[in-house]
Amino acid sequence: MLARLLRCTRGLHTAAAAVPSSTAAALNLIRSQPSQYVVAAFAGRKYILTPRDLLTVPHLRDVSVGDVLVLDEIHELGSREYTLRGNPVIPTGSVKVEATVVEHTKGNMEYIFKKKRRKGYRKTIQHKQPYTRLRIGSIEIPVAS
Repeated sequence: MLARLLRCTRGLHTAAAAVPSSTAAALNLIRSQPSQYVVAAFAGRKYILTPRDLLTVPHLRDVSVGDVLVLDEIHELGSREYTLRGNPVIPTGSVKVEATVVEHTKGNMEYIFKKKRRKGYRKTIQHKQPYTRLRIGSIEIPVAS
C-alpha cells in the first residue's frame, strides 16, 4: 500500500515528477536525496525532525541521560524533492529514528499572579517547568529488496 502518493515539492515541477509504483520505490527515491526529514509523534505532539536536531520535550520520568529512545510513530518521511505521508507512513519499525537523552533541564522562571478584588488577597506563584532535551540521530531508511 502506498500511503498517499509521493509528490514533488518544488513549485511548478509537480506534473513532471516521477510517481513510484510501490512504497519500496518511493523509499529508494527519498533515500537517494542528500538530506531527509521526518514528522514524528513523540510525547503527544508532532515534531519535524532532521538528523542532529536538539529537541526539547516535557520532562520524561523514566529515562536517564545517555538513554537511546526509538521514535516509531512516523507520520511523514521526506526530502527536498519528495514526500511520503500516511498514518503510519510504512509498516512500524521500517524507518528507524533514534533520539539520545542529552540532559534534564528546567525552563525560565514563570510567575503566576492571583488576586481577588476588594478582598486584599494577592498571591504570586513561581515555578520552573522541567524539560528533557534529546539529540536526534540519523534517519535509517530500509533498503528495498
